[in-house]
Amino acid sequence: MGTAAEASAAAATQAYGEPWYWDRRYETDSGPFDWYQKYGSLAPLVNLYVPRQDRVLVVGCGNSEFSEGMVDDGYEDVVNIDISSVVIEAMQKKYSNRPQLKYMKMDVREMSGFDSRSFNTVIDKGTLDSLLCGHSSRQNAAKMLEEVGRVLKDKGIYILITYGAPTYRLNLLKETGSWTIKLHVIEKLVGKSDHLWELTNPIPLDNEGSSGETPLGRNPDVHYIYVCTKVG
Repeated sequence: MGTAAEASAAAATQAYGEPWYWDRRYETDSGPFDWYQKYGSLAPLVNLYVPRQDRVLVVGCGNSEFSEGMVDDGYEDVVNIDISSVVIEAMQKKYSNRPQLKYMKMDVREMSGFDSRSFNTVIDKGTLDSLLCGHSSRQNAAKMLEEVGRVLKDKGIYILITYGAPTYRLNLLKETGSWTIKLHVIEKLVGKSDHLWELTNPIPLDNEGSSGETPLGRNPDVHYIYVCTKVG
């Protein structure tokens, strides 16, 4: 039988798609936090795929400093959305003097505030993962990915940073959009001297686009990065 703490943690995880959960979290923990990786560690990959003049959408931005890092690196138009009004108000205030950064309260599953084909790039660092932890996970993930595809321009890029290996993510991506997909990885512990794989080199995928784990060995300690190009 699970403990009360375990039950509470499970309930919180299932609430990841709910605004009240994130409002409460950001009210009690307002300091900046980056899921998975900071901008500095991912910059070489972002620079490889995203021109600095592109219009970029960061979904589920929270209070991450990732977008600030992008602007510091020369990106000119970075729009950020989150389901929590608490964090959006805080970020609007924090970055009121940075016109390159825009913050809007919006649900990634319903981005009707944006026209179709209005972004060159969408970056997702943990948002799809959060939805997959919650209630109606597959349905919510499908809604999100359909909306991501809608707001992207033809040949636009969706960069998904996730803990989900190809076995768990490739079919989901293929079922909910028309993409060509490249897979990259980055070690969870940045700064290790013995790199498992070079960040900017894609992992070979087979013709089905489904095998990417073999070159890494079993259970690699990495975050997976799916670079998905929209096929118009």
